[in-house]
Amino acid sequence: MTVDPGAVLAVIGDLMQAPHADRFEHRRDVVVAVGLDGVITAVEPRSSPAGGRLIAGAGEIVELGTSSVLMPGLVDLHVHAPQWPQLGTCLDHPLEQWLDAYTFPLEARYGDPTVCGTVWPSLVSSLLAHGTTTAVYFGANDRAATSALAAVCVDRGQRAMVGRVAMDHPAGTPEWYRDPSPSAGVDDSARSIAEIRELDGGRDLVRPMITPRFTPSCTDELLAGLGELAESTGVAVQTHCSESDWAHGYALDRFGTTDSAALDRFGLLRPGSVVAHANHLTDDDADLLVGRRTGIAHCPLSNAYFADGVLAVRRLLDRGVGIGLGSDVAGGADPGLLRQCGHAVTMSRVLEAGVDVRRPPGERGVAGSRIDVVTAFWMATLGGAEVLGLPVGLIEPGRRFDAIAVDTERPPLTSWDLVGFDQPELRFEKVVRLAGPDHIRTVWVDGRQVSTRR
Repeated sequence: MTVDPGAVLAVIGDLMQAPHADRFEHRRDVVVAVGLDGVITAVEPRSSPAGGRLIAGAGEIVELGTSSVLMPGLVDLHVHAPQWPQLGTCLDHPLEQWLDAYTFPLEARYGDPTVCGTVWPSLVSSLLAHGTTTAVYFGANDRAATSALAAVCVDRGQRAMVGRVAMDHPAGTPEWYRDPSPSAGVDDSARSIAEIRELDGGRDLVRPMITPRFTPSCTDELLAGLGELAESTGVAVQTHCSESDWAHGYALDRFGTTDSAALDRFGLLRPGSVVAHANHLTDDDADLLVGRRTGIAHCPLSNAYFADGVLAVRRLLDRGVGIGLGSDVAGGADPGLLRQCGHAVTMSRVLEAGVDVRRPPGERGVAGSRIDVVTAFWMATLGGAEVLGLPVGLIEPGRRFDAIAVDTERPPLTSWDLVGFDQPELRFEKVVRLAGPDHIRTVWVDGRQVSTRR
């Protein structure tokens, strides 16, 4: 092969990733070469002639040694940025009460630039430290606050999709936290798109996203206008869909159809778009998402609090639905997407086994529902990237170098070595289930180091 002599970075070490939902890949002692544009130019064994040439031609060499492993960066498909101060609190209420009593009052404070200046840097830096190289953010209803969030993502180097939250329904939002009219909501969303594109400066690192909060908070006129805006701008959409019994029932009562079908009616299910939760999808809904190339942000931990059910991940993957993982800060009290992998596996086992021991074993759960750590990690990396249509989520030539180096010689990851327990599959499982910011040594986005553990 021809080796690109312009490689500016060579990272050397063991590579672990999930190129398919059911396949783990481990490559020992490879050289990953990255060009000036942040694109991976080659992945070769260090001991090969090609690997030697990559090292010789690199401007910077990062040697991970045996203490760390290289993995693709994590893709979080659902983060409520304004809720960062609320993380880990106020979860003992139904969703609609949680929004009205706690969340909307907090989000309304982001009209104050000092709040944005305090919260946004803390949020973005914290997620980068957790290995989240791509985040899909619900911003605030306030346009300036949302642009300020995008600016912090640009400054800190995080790949991000950022959307101004549109909401105008008088029965589904408080008077003091909503768009004054459907036309104002569409116009402000259009201006937000232009502002975020200007902030990104053509790098395509931070993109805008059209963001109707969910159908209960939006009038038909606003939903239709946002669908037209999506069509005219080519911008993807993010929203909530069939999250709970309440939300699912609301759509049936208001539209006479499911949430997914209603969103599609307004032109909001589009390629590269994301619907969060989607726990109560019908099979027809799932097929609709496949046809529209819209994916699901699976938020396993927050679903345990607000969804009234468990997302049937295995069934939906088998139907061809695109699925990635979301932390759902702050409905999900754990911002680390690696930990969300463990939650996703746990919830799938709960769905398969069932929980009511008063029922016979064969009637408690849904057979064939479990997923494993490999599938969960695939959702947190390549699965999420494929939903968004981004060339990340896997360390291979032609993709952007978004990656993390995980230190496996810090407790509790070191426990595998106490009795010579060094199978790569088990090491990988420990990293996915147990690693946190203390283990994530370095984070790269687009070939740039954007976070490091001191």
